[in-house]
Amino acid sequence: MKINQQLFAILGSFFLVVATVYTIWTRATEWIGITALFALAAMQFMIAYYLRLVEKEYKTGVDDMDDGEIAEYAGTYGRFAPWSWWPLGLGSAAAIVVLGVAIDWWIFIIGIGAGLFFVTGWVFEFSRGQHKH
Repeated sequence: MKINQQLFAILGSFFLVVATVYTIWTRATEWIGITALFALAAMQFMIAYYLRLVEKEYKTGVDDMDDGEIAEYAGTYGRFAPWSWWPLGLGSAAAIVVLGVAIDWWIFIIGIGAGLFFVTGWVFEFSRGQHKH
């Protein structure tokens, strides 16, 4: 985890420098590329931060040890919702949102409402029912 975390932090720093140089080079006239590069840097930093949080929970991994073997990777990688239908509904809601952008605004609003419903259900999945903690 630690090596992956450092890798994404370095990539985030690299893309931040590239975005800054690109902004200066284009005199801030090309908004799409500037936004995309800064968003790319932000995503790299978010992944590095997530890996830092996961490292605190799972401690030293096999990839951090010099004598680690591939077979030692077997085991639990995280907590996953068993038999969850919420991601399927969220994907359908995202498809409705894209359809709404292409066709008309009222379909877009229906997709946003469905998306909020499915995101809420997925977030609170472990708070009620059979898999309650």
